[in-house]
Amino acid sequence: MIKSSKRRAQRAFRYAASLNLRQHFAHAHVDKSLRSRLGISLRSARVAKGDTVKVMAGKNKGKTGKVTQVDLGRGIIYVESLVRKNARGKERNIPIAPSNVYILDFDTSSYKGRLERLKKVAQVPKQKQ
Repeated sequence: MIKSSKRRAQRAFRYAASLNLRQHFAHAHVDKSLRSRLGISLRSARVAKGDTVKVMAGKNKGKTGKVTQVDLGRGIIYVESLVRKNARGKERNIPIAPSNVYILDFDTSSYKGRLERLKKVAQVPKQKQ
């Protein structure tokens, strides 16, 4: 993906990346107990709508909730338990980066074959270049 060591070039790459590449930016760590329970050796996986996550950094550290929306264009996710009131008193979800959460449980109801793909990817050895 990113081949340059220059920070300027890396930022330009992330900014100009297409949505299929931005999927790789929406990954988060998977809980160890979940990995052992499901037999997945991958350390991180893509965050999807319906997943249960725990916030690991920031003002809302320690809170858990379900992901309500994943915005690949902005590279953020929304969690249902993270809300604040706007000026008119209406509650709005707080955006948070996927790197600041870890996945406690996958939502497999709407994504058929998601766990099978995760297990399959974990078994394929990486090729040396």
